[in-house]
Amino acid sequence: METLSFTFSMFNNYASEGISQALTKCNSKNRLPILICVGSDMILGDSLGPLVGTLLKRKNINSYIYGTLNFPITAKEVEYAKKYIKQMHPDSIVIAIDAAVGNNDDVGLIRVINKGLKPGLGVDKNLGVIGDASIIGIVAEKTSGNYNLFNLTRLNLVFKMAEKIAEGIEKYLENKNPLNISYKDVSQA
Repeated sequence: METLSFTFSMFNNYASEGISQALTKCNSKNRLPILICVGSDMILGDSLGPLVGTLLKRKNINSYIYGTLNFPITAKEVEYAKKYIKQMHPDSIVIAIDAAVGNNDDVGLIRVINKGLKPGLGVDKNLGVIGDASIIGIVAEKTSGNYNLFNLTRLNLVFKMAEKIAEGIEKYLENKNPLNISYKDVSQA
């Protein structure tokens, strides 16, 4: 499968629309989307995923969401979450959301890719891939001391990025399901 990668600046007014369209292209088989928001509520720079999950839960979107500020899925739980989601939602596309580090010029960029992600790469963890598609937000510059940098990341940056990602996912789900049929009800039938 050819890798599709889309990049949006969180400062672009149309970023959420771009995220929505990119997710549509990443889910070409039109499978039911499940969201897994990876990260920790204890490390500011790593809270992007759980923050997106919390915002989506508050919007009461029509999809299963795993990983919120109250119930985060950290890198340690990824393997368990992956097995659980595969068992509970075998025919769904899993969209993984996580924070990332990159070049200084990349901070503030949001990337949507038609492949899963490897949580913990920015802090040199070697964990398995989760998701069939992914959304990553670059929240800090990659340095040798990213542990400290993740804690020095600005809350304003992480929060605004989380809002853009949540808006994009919400638009994607609305476009995917214009009649607003409850996926939760369908998948439990």
